Amino acid sequence: MHAMILTARGATLQQVQRPDPVPRPGEVRVKVSACGVCRTDLHVVNGELPNISYPIVPGHEVVGRIDAIGDGVSGAQLGTRVGVPWLGSTCGHCPYCREGKENLCDDPLFTGYTRDGGFATHLVADARYCFPLGEDGEDAELAPLLCAGLIGWRSLVMAGDGRKLGIYGFGAAGHIVAQVARWQGRDVYALTRAGDTEAQHLALSLGACWAGSSGDRPPAELDAAIIYAPAGPLVPLALRALRKGGRVVCAGIHMSDIPSFPYNILWGERQIISVANLTRQDGVDFLRIAAKAAIRTHVTVFPLNQANKALARLRDGKLVGAAVLRP
Repeated sequence: MHAMILTARGATLQQVQRPDPVPRPGEVRVKVSACGVCRTDLHVVNGELPNISYPIVPGHEVVGRIDAIGDGVSGAQLGTRVGVPWLGSTCGHCPYCREGKENLCDDPLFTGYTRDGGFATHLVADARYCFPLGEDGEDAELAPLLCAGLIGWRSLVMAGDGRKLGIYGFGAAGHIVAQVARWQGRDVYALTRAGDTEAQHLALSLGACWAGSSGDRPPAELDAAIIYAPAGPLVPLALRALRKGGRVVCAGIHMSDIPSFPYNILWGERQIISVANLTRQDGVDFLRIAAKAAIRTHVTVFPLNQANKALARLRDGKLVGAAVLRP
């Protein structure tokens, strides 16, 4: 197999050749056909997440086909197309797991962070945490659904049922969630970094009723705002755009510090809430919705050996939609 590995914090990914991995009991091996490039991958590369053991293969928006099955796996078949998401496994016995909150598990594994991920030709995964994808849709276009879509869906549910929705950061997750929100009949207000006219045009083409800079005030009070950009200063801006009783959802796994802000922009029963990881039920629910809503992702495809280029373009804000690697 070939893989792009991270050997140290902030290092350039290196292409290596390794023996094909062998699935252990309960695991399947997946031959990767596409892997999305997520902002969380940047956080892994930059060392902004704790307890990274090097070397590690990033990537957690994986689409591929099962080509080997470990002992004790039931229901999996060779050749089945599956998705491998961020949540790689959970302990099953901590208080959170017992309460049905596996996204908050005390002892989880995460694909591309604490176990090798999909910036490779093959990976092994816990069979219980893979999603069957069926045969509809192209691999590269499905890949962003495995994190940008799943976390986007969880954040949309947590935002509540309000009609006027602000989306701060219109990248991979934003452009997927906007389509779901429009399918639900909501009004979408897209807020991008200043001067990002390409992202604003994409938002309008997907049905947003308004698109502008994150420093602008939307033309209507928002019922809810979801922040996908990892920028803490967006939180006070989003609060100022909310109606009373509205909610700001911080959807990233990492965010820069939130600056101090006056209490009066939080008062009026406004709320700030974070999203942590996902559950397998989120995947089941979202993939069903994605099919019904006919979600289409806007992707730029890179060969696997250009993973560093894809990460650089994401870091510099030069991607519209999502980046996807193909082995």
